[in-house]
Amino acid sequence: MAVLPTPKPANNFALASAGLLSSSFQPELPLAVALSGGADSSALLWACVQRWPNQVRAIHIHHGLQEAADLFEIHCQEICAKWQVPLVVCKINAKHETGQSPEDAARKARYSALSEAVRSHPLLLGVNHIAVAQHADDQVETLLLALSRGAGLPGLACMPAQWTRDGLQWHRPLLSVPGFKLRECLLQAQVSWIEDPSNQDEQFTRNRIRAQLLPALERAFPQFRETFARSASHAAEAQQILDEVAQVDWVSVIQDGAPLIKALQSLSSARQSLVLRHWLKVQHQTTPSTVQLSELLSQIAACTTRGHQLRLKVGRGYVRREGQVLAWSAEGEPPKTTRI
Repeated sequence: MAVLPTPKPANNFALASAGLLSSSFQPELPLAVALSGGADSSALLWACVQRWPNQVRAIHIHHGLQEAADLFEIHCQEICAKWQVPLVVCKINAKHETGQSPEDAARKARYSALSEAVRSHPLLLGVNHIAVAQHADDQVETLLLALSRGAGLPGLACMPAQWTRDGLQWHRPLLSVPGFKLRECLLQAQVSWIEDPSNQDEQFTRNRIRAQLLPALERAFPQFRETFARSASHAAEAQQILDEVAQVDWVSVIQDGAPLIKALQSLSSARQSLVLRHWLKVQHQTTPSTVQLSELLSQIAACTTRGHQLRLKVGRGYVRREGQVLAWSAEGEPPKTTRI
């Protein structure tokens, strides 16, 4: 763990951080910033404070996953006191369950805690917008991970710059800024941060990408951050169009909120895939694997007789045939009465 020098006067950082926040980043005020105490979130918080004095709040999530967690909290308290930023600290249990990755468990717990803090803490009264500090390198890492997993367009679209979750507006205003530039700004202005010791642990895939692949990409393709971001943007645009197609098809195949098997069979395989993913994601908050969806399409095609049965593991539960329609239930949930 490394702690850089304490902040000097604000105008030093104002000069160093020019251009970190684009003019298009115009959140509703007051704004909350997720503050870990690391370089990225420290740069984001101070840039926001520079642009909107007295209109910024900070939220620190204490994960309790490492010995340094208390030091992160103390550091956040110190810099927020110096910068006169109201700070809310939330302590969570981010331990992962069997079969769940530690990173995914921590991420889900963190976003839930941020949402809950905004809804319930008096210091955050009036906050409807939250900014988080993922930057251009994080976006590249996300794209490389998606490619390594054979992801479709939703994965290749990577992280959006703005989205809605739990009734709140979320922003990633640093997605076009490389990580090294954030650190250069902080060093130039002598703004302190804490370096997370886990960032050096290459047992985590993202850390291996950061340590081994990004330097190689920099040498081979110096503009890779911009070109990768452009590809992600194209994928996001294409996915938006497909989502619109899926919504149109969904209206044409539903009966009482469930997809009709015969109506699904009238669509092409690709459009069946789209509408089934839409159904599972929107109505049941689950996502099928490629293998599961392929088998489901095969089973739907085979549903040509009244007596054909269907029960298939899909996402976090099971898809089954109920008369003329498909139904989904979570694992362990008792099946409903079959419709005729």
